Amino acid sequence: WDPLVRFSVSATTRPARPGEEEGREYYFRTHEVFKTMVDGGEMLEHAEVFGNFYGSPRAPVEQAMAEGRDTLFDIDWQGGQQVKQAMGHDVVSIFILPPSIAELERRLRERGQDSDTVIAGRMAKSEAEISHWAEYDYVLINDDLDQAEDDLKTILMAERMRRDRQPGLSSFVRALNEEFATR
Repeated sequence: WDPLVRFSVSATTRPARPGEEEGREYYFRTHEVFKTMVDGGEMLEHAEVFGNFYGSPRAPVEQAMAEGRDTLFDIDWQGGQQVKQAMGHDVVSIFILPPSIAELERRLRERGQDSDTVIAGRMAKSEAEISHWAEYDYVLINDDLDQAEDDLKTILMAERMRRDRQPGLSSFVRALNEEFATR
């Protein structure tokens, strides 16, 4: 997709589902270890969701930034606010809306991973989440996956081209001005 983008792998206290691997889908942690990570400032954001804790470890994100790579998060609006508080100007927020509520529920059911009770809880949470759409820098409607991906890539490229996100640009312009001076 883009070699400069990595997906944030969250830590969670929920048990692994069939086929999930440590460090690929999640870092699976006990409640005690998770709490120690939070208390030690090792999480950019964290929350309790449906009785389990989820959070974004800080170290991999900071390492990616140091290497000039971007990190893509899949987090709720509260987590997004926590990350923005922790990382400031480096954060670009994008809210992804479903094409309809019926389609959202169909997609949740099609995954085949959750009970009716969990799906009902996720639908209620989605209603609360959607109410925060206007707090984001960008909003995409995911009615066509390919188009949503193209739109995401466009946002990423535009944000990378911002003057303040181009390391070395000041030096380059300074060198151009020096060329003028020696003409």
